[in-house]
Amino acid sequence: MNAHPSIAEPIRPAEPALPEGLIAEPMVRFERLSKTYPAYRDKPAVEALKEVDFAIARGAITGVIGRSGAGKSSLVRLINGLEKPTTGRVIVDGRDISALRGQPLRLAQRSIGMIFQHFNLLSSRTAADNIALPLEVAGWSKGDI
Repeated sequence: MNAHPSIAEPIRPAEPALPEGLIAEPMVRFERLSKTYPAYRDKPAVEALKEVDFAIARGAITGVIGRSGAGKSSLVRLINGLEKPTTGRVIVDGRDISALRGQPLRLAQRSIGMIFQHFNLLSSRTAADNIALPLEVAGWSKGDI
């Protein structure tokens, strides 16, 4: 797990309690993940993520925090395949999302729920309806959740 240079120790997530003897496969796993955005116009290349290795347990509630430009959005966009890693792999529920393209990627994305950072809620809808709207756009119904 990487830590920001100004932070002495990375925050380690608590392990969820499992019945004795049961080892759960992580829901999301990052393996030697790096993401570099190429140089653009007069700006240099940006190394957003470097050699990230960690897993998120099935059923865990996990937050991604950090300073502006730390790579939070890049990390989350890699989970659902909106971005491809420069190196490494992203495994979601046993599938290598980073290797998928075309229709297989779109099918995998339908099973990965995301609420984006700048998601705009509609004041005319209830909280439940605001969440149901992006589900409907993705091809899901309220009964699917």
